[in-house]
Amino acid sequence: MSQYEDYMLPCLNKKLFGFECMGCGMQRSVALILEGDFIGAFFMYPAIYTLILLFGMLIVNALKIYEISQKIILTLVIINIVIIVGNFLLKII
Repeated sequence: MSQYEDYMLPCLNKKLFGFECMGCGMQRSVALILEGDFIGAFFMYPAIYTLILLFGMLIVNALKIYEISQKIILTLVIINIVIIVGNFLLKII
């Protein structure tokens, strides 16, 4: 059991409707990264690394706007949507 387990929020979608939402696993994935289990984090929530890249790019863009940053951000958003929706569909099938 993770040392962060006591501080995690429960998934209300899972409690109310009985199936996982598109964000289920993200908290545990971040906890696994903090513990150094990078492969386990990917299997827990496959979009975790592309989300980290996206948020990093958003921070870089907020500090200094580069010409190519908008294209990179849009590409990362599309990649994340595909991964998150694809993972969700695999879970519910």
